[in-house]
Amino acid sequence: MAVKKALPDRVKLKNLDSLFGIDQEQTGQVIELSVNELFSFREHPFKVIDDEKMAQMVDSVRENGILVPIMVRNRQEGGYEVISGHRRKHAAEIAGLETIPAIIRDLTDEEAVVAMVDANLQREEILPSEKAFAYKMKLEAVSRVKGRPKKEGQVVPDYQGMKSTEMVAEGTGESYKQIQRYIRLTELLPELLDMVDRKKIKFNPAVELSYLTPEEQTILLEVMKEDSVVPSLSQARQIKKLSQDKKCTKEAVHALLAVAVIKERNVVLKHEVIMQYFPADVSDAEVESLIVRLLEEYHRKRGGI
Repeated sequence: MAVKKALPDRVKLKNLDSLFGIDQEQTGQVIELSVNELFSFREHPFKVIDDEKMAQMVDSVRENGILVPIMVRNRQEGGYEVISGHRRKHAAEIAGLETIPAIIRDLTDEEAVVAMVDANLQREEILPSEKAFAYKMKLEAVSRVKGRPKKEGQVVPDYQGMKSTEMVAEGTGESYKQIQRYIRLTELLPELLDMVDRKKIKFNPAVELSYLTPEEQTILLEVMKEDSVVPSLSQARQIKKLSQDKKCTKEAVHALLAVAVIKERNVVLKHEVIMQYFPADVSDAEVESLIVRLLEEYHRKRGGI
């Protein structure tokens, strides 16, 4: 019987470049770069937030340093542009590190966008707004290089006969149609998009509302605040139809959402509760009439509130 090998002999760990799909001949070795020489990626769509997770990362960096090198490329203006590792860079700055391990890659603008988006999409928690702008950036990059002759080491593949959105969807676990829906969110006003991130507006209604003009979205925001209501998917589709028909006025949106508020009420008065105030021979119409009159009187005494 063959002797079982020890664990280190049985498990051959890939080197760091292999794990990240990096060509070592192209990138060279990991080197230490000054934190002051590092600049954020242009229009980077992923947020770096000083939350509890960032505090935990800072504690880890103070204790262990940066274990996974960041990925950068040279800047024409000098220094280096961070492709992957913005949160690690931020944590290093807070922890007071002067240098950070990095891998330098020689990438075109389009290749850098694709590498940046793909690396950051591996995070566990990604906001809808982050996905929206990331997919948009990647789509624009892919569209620019689609059809160009494929060169050696090219990051963006040349998929013949595929839609650009299908190319963006490769490896994301999303369908190309879902990619399109996410990109639609970039048409929302920042305040509406923030409500999507905070789960105040659901994803599908938000996609429908993205077809409104900026002026119409402003009207919608005003009505939402005044009526303390958020459109459902059905209401969002009706508002979109108002926009298509050039009838998306504040009055129309208010009327539509006011109906939604009323429909959400589900007040039920039990028979035994009501009838303790009325004789047994009173009709339903008389009961309803008296209740309405009492409510009107109550409303009047409170000054219409």
